[in-house]
Amino acid sequence: MKTILLLVCSNIFMTLAWYGHLKFRWLEGKSLLFVILFSWGIAFFEYCLMVPANRAGYFSGGFTGYQLKIIQECITLAVFVGFAWFFLKEKLTWNYAVSFGFILLAVFFASAFKPGGTPH
Repeated sequence: MKTILLLVCSNIFMTLAWYGHLKFRWLEGKSLLFVILFSWGIAFFEYCLMVPANRAGYFSGGFTGYQLKIIQECITLAVFVGFAWFFLKEKLTWNYAVSFGFILLAVFFASAFKPGGTPH
């Protein structure tokens, strides 16, 4: 659970770093270099959470590298859906929802079976 919570928090920072500048009015008119440096500053906190999440998940959480990556991508999409809906004011259309469902299936297949095809 610690790994998942850290991954969620880290993805909030990364989504803000990657897409927040699209809605921050005070960044309008700033140079691209300034916006990049600002985003890097936010992304620093993402790394401060992502690295411990992956280490905890891999060394004591029983996750493989593949499982961590697939879970992280699912969390990234879930965080982005909320961000796009609340901040970018974009609707989740059926094709995006179906795509997200397939990602959730990937998480199931990646974590329901031990490496080598044996169920947990």
